[in-house]
Amino acid sequence: MTLESSTLHGIIPPISTPLTPDRTLDTSSFRRLIDAQIEHGIHGLFVLGSTSEAPLLSNATQDDVIATAVDQVGGRIPVLAGCIDFSTARVIDRATRARELGADGIVVCPPFYVTPSRQEIVRHYTLVHETVGLPILAYDIPSATHVKLQRPVLHELASTGTIMALKDSSGQDANFRGVVLDNRDNTRFRVFTGSELTADFALQMGAHGLVPGLANVDTAGFVRLYDACTAGDWEAARAEQERLYRLFQIITIPSLADYGTSAAAHGAFKVALWLQGLIDHPTSAQPHTPLTRDHAREIARVLAECGLPVVREA
Repeated sequence: MTLESSTLHGIIPPISTPLTPDRTLDTSSFRRLIDAQIEHGIHGLFVLGSTSEAPLLSNATQDDVIATAVDQVGGRIPVLAGCIDFSTARVIDRATRARELGADGIVVCPPFYVTPSRQEIVRHYTLVHETVGLPILAYDIPSATHVKLQRPVLHELASTGTIMALKDSSGQDANFRGVVLDNRDNTRFRVFTGSELTADFALQMGAHGLVPGLANVDTAGFVRLYDACTAGDWEAARAEQERLYRLFQIITIPSLADYGTSAAAHGAFKVALWLQGLIDHPTSAQPHTPLTRDHAREIARVLAECGLPVVREA
């Protein structure tokens, strides 16, 4: 599929990576999860993002994820592949492989571990773009990379066509509005939020869509939210957003004294998918600590309260 900016919009879940108990890709669960999300009306699929536990997966498993997703999607919607690594050379290696496996676009963070200058960030994205040739969605997640994609950098990259879109997971709503305003006249550039909790605000500010991890758990809810916003039904959108806000509390069930924030969030999403019968195992990637049966029972309670089906007993 040739990915044009006009086709990049709506709900693009950063899909979870189902794993078997021995931590290989659970291919049958993955295919089932992809189909379920497409049936609920998603507009694109993002594999190997943060919610996918991508930094914890081997290169071989990442290849399996991309190949399986491209095959299962079968051209129905765009497939974006995360190429999240800390140097330009390593990102180019992963992006080249993603292109070979059939991804329609790539998602790229700024270089991290080092402390890059503005010029180095621009050079990083420019080299990836020129070498790989796939559309790039820049990923701003300073909580993980400790590098902020500043507005002037984004404007320069968007204006030159080096990046097609942005996923903003910075949590900085005022800065997000600034990014939208900076690029309002650039019809080739798309802006997405990764926020589960203020998605309606982002769409009202001019976002083109949402890339929320919680969309794994309630895909239909986020599609309803997006549809309500695009129709201008802000009351319906607010009601849906408030329900999703309550659902998001599943990530707070594991104590942060015992769990890292990623293990708690991504583990809770996987347990929720398992409880709904969408995946066969709630296995997390190493070194994430697995959630317990007590956690699963609490997550099942929240799912039921928010109107989602629970088909497995915790």
